[in-house]
Amino acid sequence: MIATQYQEVGTKSKGQLLFIGLSSYYVTMGSYIGLYSIVALGLVLLTGVAGLTSFGQAAFMGVAAYTTAILTVNYDWSPWLTLFVALGLTIAVAFILGAITLRMGGHYLPLATIAWGISLYFLFGTIPALGGSTGIADVSALQLFGVELRDEKIFYYIIWCVCLVVLRVSTNLLDSREGRAIRALKGGVSMVEAFGASGLRLKNIVFIYSAVLACLAGWLYAHMMRFVNPSPFGLGQGIEFLFMIVIGGPFSLWGAIAGSTVITLLKTVLQGVLPKLISQTGNFEIIVFGIMIVVVLQWMRGGIWSLVERLLPPKPNKPINDVSGLPQRSQPARGEALLRVDSVTKAFGGLLAVKKMSFELSAGEIVGLIGPNGAGKSTMFNLISGELPRTEGNIYIGSENVSGMRPPQIARRGLSRTFQHVRLIPGMTALENVMIGTYLRTSDGIFSAGMRLNQAHEAQVRAEAARQLRRVGLEDSMFVLAGNLSLGKQRIVEIARALCADPVLLLLDEPAAGLRHLEKQELARLLSDLRGEGLSVLIVEHDMDFLMNLVDRIVVMEFGEKLAEGLPAEIRSNPAVLEAYLGGV
Repeated sequence: MIATQYQEVGTKSKGQLLFIGLSSYYVTMGSYIGLYSIVALGLVLLTGVAGLTSFGQAAFMGVAAYTTAILTVNYDWSPWLTLFVALGLTIAVAFILGAITLRMGGHYLPLATIAWGISLYFLFGTIPALGGSTGIADVSALQLFGVELRDEKIFYYIIWCVCLVVLRVSTNLLDSREGRAIRALKGGVSMVEAFGASGLRLKNIVFIYSAVLACLAGWLYAHMMRFVNPSPFGLGQGIEFLFMIVIGGPFSLWGAIAGSTVITLLKTVLQGVLPKLISQTGNFEIIVFGIMIVVVLQWMRGGIWSLVERLLPPKPNKPINDVSGLPQRSQPARGEALLRVDSVTKAFGGLLAVKKMSFELSAGEIVGLIGPNGAGKSTMFNLISGELPRTEGNIYIGSENVSGMRPPQIARRGLSRTFQHVRLIPGMTALENVMIGTYLRTSDGIFSAGMRLNQAHEAQVRAEAARQLRRVGLEDSMFVLAGNLSLGKQRIVEIARALCADPVLLLLDEPAAGLRHLEKQELARLLSDLRGEGLSVLIVEHDMDFLMNLVDRIVVMEFGEKLAEGLPAEIRSNPAVLEAYLGGV
């Protein structure tokens, strides 16, 4: 294992000059911490942020290490050229693995990466062209301006320069349009897709990005050691990388560096101490790591870095522009047909959740959708937004048939929504959560985010999100973490996020649930103002007093079918509605 290589390097380096008061052994160990930190940074984004578990990061390191070793030793290629070959190969493999497993979700990705790590480990160890278990020696040294970079102290600086650049790029990525959407993946893809992002595309992006960082670390490792064999790239090392981010802090980029440092140093110490204490050789440090994982997950789920963050001063809030300047849609003419549901049916096996449902909504109108629990209201919402595929019938937005479209496609037609169960990211501020709603109003990609070329658009997005929070009366809660807000305020944040998408049609799923009386009055006033501006609203709500004084028309559902439709006064006096929904006359 790599710890053995520490000892080999330390033995070879004895007698050399000290480096910052340390022997070459510790300089090389510092280099390993830097390499592991690069891999762990990608794993924080993949597992801690996006919620996708991978055991195959060590295997991606191996792809890069063996690629550069074979090309430089057997074909005398320049190491700098092999880096691009290794990156291309890694991206191709990660894309294929992601395409196969990411759309299935659940446990398929961890199982696939375990299989990938094991198979690649045995592939490296059995193919003679790859050196078998003995590996490949005499890997070419890196050269810069004709000078070979053989000194381990120079490599230490190179590795940590790369690590700090990766840290900066990853920080920039998370604080961007794509990064906010990636941070929302952990709670499921339905929320980000409702605002125009593709959940599968985002998962592929973060999976490939983490593989690229592992590839970069593997390439540096091969040219630092100038020797590769299968041992450092097995499944055990992949599990160790997961240990690093759990111990350091799975939700923090600095936690990746903290975890890499703690695990690497502690492993070296334990490998020297435990065999003497037990009087027996073996990898007993794994037992200690396992106990540490249990303790951290039970009492300190934010990892070591969460303790450090408590001691750090709070980050200053970024300034917010007065005017956003983002482009806005023109609302359709008042009275124009905007939404038409035509004989829509949704069956779950033999159960008909929605049956032959038909109704219309015109521009500048607020329509209420009511019914008893289980009547199919939320299912109807999910059919309109594209989250659920309909079994029969058609749905039109304007003159366009959106039946069969996915939520991102429908969001591009101007539909925005809230959810029955609040879907916010607890670890992000109210402002950052609302900024997700602007996803389709800018187009900055991964490269521009990583290079910080998106500052002008980010300032516009922040200004727009702040404007919507002021609009809904939550200016004072702008920089409060969403998880610390009351349920009522969280629902209002969801409305602000939906308004940030600049919709022509707003779907509100029980927005008044959890609100106090005065908050409901403020919400009703806000929705009335939106109607006055030409915005159309379809609302599901159980509070009849709130709804009857607000909406233009009401559609009543029972057992998945339309029971009645009409003006609020007509619905209030309808005997069938009174019997089914309001408890009888």
